[in-house]
Amino acid sequence: MRSQKLLALGSRVADHAIPDRLCEAWFCPSPAVEADSARLSEVCRVARGGLASRLRMEEPQGFFSPGDGCVGDMVTERCLVESKEPVSHVQLACGLWFCAFPLDGNELCVWSTKDPSYQPLILRGHRQPITAVTFGNTVSPLLICSASQDYVMLWSLDECRQKVLLGLTPRGLVLSTLLGKALYLRLSPDDRAAAVCAGNKIFMLDTESRSTLAVLEGHRGPVTAAEFCPWQTHIIISVSEDRSFKVWDHHAGSPLYSSAVLTASPLLSLLVDEKSQQLVAGCADGQLWVFSLVERHHYRCVTRVDLKKKRETFSRRVESRLCSLPVLFLEKNRRPCAHGLEKGEDVEGSLPVLGLAPCDLSLLPSSECGCLPSESAPCLWVGSSSGLLILNLANFELEGVLRYKDFRSLSIQVAGSCAMMSKAGEQKAICLLTSMFGGQIAVLEIRLAALVRSRQGLGAGRSLSVLPRGCVLSTSPLHFRIAEEHRTPPAPQRRSAVRSTVQDQPLVFHGKVRSSGYATAPHVTMFSPKTNTRNNGDSPSRRRGSHRCKEYPLESSPPTRLHKQRVLAHGPAAALCVQFSGDGRWLACGLANHLSLVFRADLTGTPVVFSGHDGAVSTVCWSHDGRWLLSTSLDGTPRVWSLRRAELVLCVGRDLFPKPIRSAQFYYLDAFILCSSGPELQLLKCHIDTSKDEIRRYKQRSRCRPVFRLPTAGPTEITSLSAANDFYSYLVLAAGRDKTVEVFDLNAGRSAAVIAEAHSRPVHQICQNKGSSFTTQQYQVYNLFATAAIGDGIKLWDLRTLRCERRFEGHPNHGYPCGIAFSPCGRYVASGAEDRHAYVYEMGSSTFSHRLAGHTDTVAGVAFSPSAPQGDRRGNQTFAGGEREAQGVFFRVAACVIPFACWEPSCGERGRAESQGSLPPPPWTANCSCLWPNNSPWAGAPRARGGRGQGCWIPSRCRPVPLMLARSPAPRDGPPSRRRSWPPALVCRTW
Repeated sequence: MRSQKLLALGSRVADHAIPDRLCEAWFCPSPAVEADSARLSEVCRVARGGLASRLRMEEPQGFFSPGDGCVGDMVTERCLVESKEPVSHVQLACGLWFCAFPLDGNELCVWSTKDPSYQPLILRGHRQPITAVTFGNTVSPLLICSASQDYVMLWSLDECRQKVLLGLTPRGLVLSTLLGKALYLRLSPDDRAAAVCAGNKIFMLDTESRSTLAVLEGHRGPVTAAEFCPWQTHIIISVSEDRSFKVWDHHAGSPLYSSAVLTASPLLSLLVDEKSQQLVAGCADGQLWVFSLVERHHYRCVTRVDLKKKRETFSRRVESRLCSLPVLFLEKNRRPCAHGLEKGEDVEGSLPVLGLAPCDLSLLPSSECGCLPSESAPCLWVGSSSGLLILNLANFELEGVLRYKDFRSLSIQVAGSCAMMSKAGEQKAICLLTSMFGGQIAVLEIRLAALVRSRQGLGAGRSLSVLPRGCVLSTSPLHFRIAEEHRTPPAPQRRSAVRSTVQDQPLVFHGKVRSSGYATAPHVTMFSPKTNTRNNGDSPSRRRGSHRCKEYPLESSPPTRLHKQRVLAHGPAAALCVQFSGDGRWLACGLANHLSLVFRADLTGTPVVFSGHDGAVSTVCWSHDGRWLLSTSLDGTPRVWSLRRAELVLCVGRDLFPKPIRSAQFYYLDAFILCSSGPELQLLKCHIDTSKDEIRRYKQRSRCRPVFRLPTAGPTEITSLSAANDFYSYLVLAAGRDKTVEVFDLNAGRSAAVIAEAHSRPVHQICQNKGSSFTTQQYQVYNLFATAAIGDGIKLWDLRTLRCERRFEGHPNHGYPCGIAFSPCGRYVASGAEDRHAYVYEMGSSTFSHRLAGHTDTVAGVAFSPSAPQGDRRGNQTFAGGEREAQGVFFRVAACVIPFACWEPSCGERGRAESQGSLPPPPWTANCSCLWPNNSPWAGAPRARGGRGQGCWIPSRCRPVPLMLARSPAPRDGPPSRRRSWPPALVCRTW
């Protein structure tokens, strides 16, 4: 009797191919079967022979190495299955412990990834070819759902095992019938509902009552994928071949959001990342679209990723790293590529995104130095027809690339469909592939550490840090200051006896008689008009007492409301840059009309005007003590201005450098001036002397001389530089027109590192997280810096790893260089934009958190106040001296704008606005006299040069003060023939 049962079991085992150990584990509780265990094993081995012709198990024969010379164990082909029917475009399922795929059309094969030696379990019940398979989200019981044109069936793997043990045929639960060809299946997080994408509809099925909950209609093409929102289970998101995605409330059966057409190719895959709360959609042309699912973001687009360009950039970086390896080592490990393709050739025009899956890199061995390791950022698997990619969702860069053709031992070189799964707590991943042109199905095991190893070694070199880790070397150019500080002053020389008898005496000896004036020079600056009339009436002691030093709150919120607005100039010039002083009391602005203005931080009072440049002022920089203002212009001459005297104290001539100076700043606590001249970095030692010679008052006594110069790695011009001046730091960052960012160590006097292809376009600004004297940040955060390029967004870098840690996109910047700035607390990054807004990004998010409106043209520069945030929670706007009395939610940020709109007055009526609302009543104030020539077209009204050579005029009854209100209306007196179109006004706003 027992032998007959064993024979009957053997016949059933032949249908399901149960392995010896699996049979023995299932039958061990039975003592009767234990006696016949040997015979049972023999029956099972004989029974499995029927499936051996279709299935070939790959024992671990060692890891294959790629053919291009890369070293490391990456991939192993664990299983290869031959199917009678093609399975090129079907949905595959890959879970934590099992993977499932269609076999021979209507059969469902379940293979264990936990123990690869087990044979697959075959489930039968469909009559038509299976087109979609998915696993459930609960562990117990583990469900699997399959769909074909005739049935949608739900299987419980535990019940199927028990039935097989009992010698019964497992049966699935039919959820629905005749829904059409299902392209995608997905179970809800609680496995109570199933979404079936068939045709243009999404059928929501109840897994318990086997009824239809809702039918979601709205797509104009076949729905290719649908995913449930993990943190809002009533929301489901779908993509379709109509090139759009939709957000549904499947409980109510209604759409919540419908996107526009995203691309010219159909959308094929979809992923909802819970950690970053982002939606990633992949299309057939190799593009990835990333959208934010944060509630207040309204499904805004974060970025668009071109996978082909990303892979090319990744390959170039890997090749540059391989060039540093020994030549014999490369020749020894080089192998010919598969199918006769030479290295570098690619016959594929695009990378269709066949599948997306989350990727966990948190347990990989991170770099020795890294405050913000990229491995902790959310990553995802991208499966295409030619390989697998790992994309970092923080910086949108590739962490690893695996191309099938580089592994000649793989059975599948072109994939038709794929599914990936990274096991939590393990450093390996499982990939399930089907062939594009045949019936082959392969299971790959991938070593994540070996795959991302090529990416981790790009920033190899010694660890860099903004904060100095050692003393200044005796051979360092920075040792120049230390030698001067410790130099003993020379002893005063003794005068001769003849000259000591003659004493200098004044011309007039009587104390009550005034001097004729010959002994004193006139107190004017020659060859420069006196345009600075700053009269605030406050004594220096009162100003110092009113500026209180408070700790900057690190947990404040970004700015949200407009606080104040000031007009900088009236004319066709633009405001190019803004910068707060270190104490937060002054705000400097550089204009395109060759002027620099200095306002109070609260934008009150009359500004100080600095004139003297022959070109547009491109950068302004304050000294550490706040006494000097350094400005650079397109004329190539840096100038240092005295804020107290409101005059020029130093002008660096062009004869000192071979090429004009494009950018400059104070460095090493005002000990040096750091500037760029063509492809060279120049270090200047300056001595600023504000005293005047009694005879030659026009000749400046300040002087500077070059003490060190350092060429860049390439011959291209430096576009921007940055260095810390609030504390001692040896590192200087410079960006070139060849898209590189170079790090210089001035203590060693050499180049420390080079980041190749930092952006797709030249970097126009580098900004470091320098904090302020009112904040205290963690020392690791000072190693962060940001770079901006036109059309390529903002990238956040870490100096210790030389890796891009995050990418900020969302602000339009396609034609004009817009400035960026760090907040004093280090939690926010602000940027200008071309859509007349200033954008504020949080450091932990790739999309902007706030968009500040109020400007009328491109926002060219932004700056945070280093002293205090703006406003309180009640919205009060009160000031105490130069510091804001705040309890905390607004930062002070200033922005400069390039205007475009103007007033066009007509005869008999006041000027009308083209872009703004109402205007202040007259009288109107005139602009600074230095901006308006003295050729008056009528009765004492200064004439300004407008667009196309035309002029505009101001009523003579207006008193001349330095600023003009924006968009003043046309004067009501004066001849109508004299009326002209008003030039745009430059506006400075604070939030």
